[in-house]
Amino acid sequence: MWGGGGAVRALTRALGRRRMAAALPGAAGGVRGTLQNYNWKMQLKSSSSLPMSLTEIKSGMLTGKRLFSTSHSSVDPKEMKKFQLLAQKWWDEDGEYSALHSMNDIRVPFIRDTLLSMSSNYSLGSPLSGVKILDVGCGGGLLSEPLGRLGASVTGIDPLEDNIRTAERHKSFDPVLAKRIQYKCSSLEEIVEESMETFDVIVASEVVEHVADLEMFIKCCFQLLKPEGSLFITTINKTQLSYILGIVVAEKIVGIVPEGTHEWEKFVPPEELEHLLESNGFSVKAVNGMLYNPLSGSWSWMENTSINYAMHAVRSGAQGQSDPTDTPAEVSSEQPSATAA
Repeated sequence: MWGGGGAVRALTRALGRRRMAAALPGAAGGVRGTLQNYNWKMQLKSSSSLPMSLTEIKSGMLTGKRLFSTSHSSVDPKEMKKFQLLAQKWWDEDGEYSALHSMNDIRVPFIRDTLLSMSSNYSLGSPLSGVKILDVGCGGGLLSEPLGRLGASVTGIDPLEDNIRTAERHKSFDPVLAKRIQYKCSSLEEIVEESMETFDVIVASEVVEHVADLEMFIKCCFQLLKPEGSLFITTINKTQLSYILGIVVAEKIVGIVPEGTHEWEKFVPPEELEHLLESNGFSVKAVNGMLYNPLSGSWSWMENTSINYAMHAVRSGAQGQSDPTDTPAEVSSEQPSATAA
């Protein structure tokens, strides 16, 4: 009548599943019930291999909450996977990061000369002596090292441990740099509490087009900078030309950078970046266009910002000012200059 023992076992399993579903708290419905059922399914799926850890359960709960709020981290896990594959190749000047090596020829003088124009107190041998710089997304230390050689005290942070190991290893070859540079495996928001209003300068070069939450990133920069501190950003504009040259040509045809390095949707127009900065306590002082020549492997400044650009902004506000989200600072925008460093 029941078709043998297999049918009995199937019926038993079905009844068991119904009892299990009825026993789940919040199974009656609603947002809470949906989240709890989601987490229960996550546990069932995971139990077929390894027991689910507390961290994974929390992660599953947060995934549901993110439907109603912004991300709690500026780090994009997909971006980390991309750079994980290249963590050992930072110092190959002819490899995947060759364009970043040559970018130092213009971005380092831009940072140096801008800072020197704002201060008369510097020494010729070490013009950035006494300046505390945070290099966000430092990678293997390509920008941290030349800034350290100019006398600055540099803290380089990156969420990838392999990047930090590469940076530490390369720094160890120069005893002077070993004293001036320290590296930490950390995201920007993770160091805010311990380093509020600590840095004179923050550098985020070729970083903002990879972050998960740009406004949170800028708010963290505000909190970490001293009043009147400088923020330097280099990134890629969001235009048809930047898509053609930055992705189609650079990644798919010429291979200047590995395919998949960039997502055009995450590129940031300078007008949008300037608005975000000035809405969060910064005053933008300069916006300069940048051009890469793949034939010569060199960078140059230009007035047009339709592809790459560099931006300098200064944090407003007095010592101890609260978060710009609580009391938005009134800032006045200056006409961006296009002076090459």
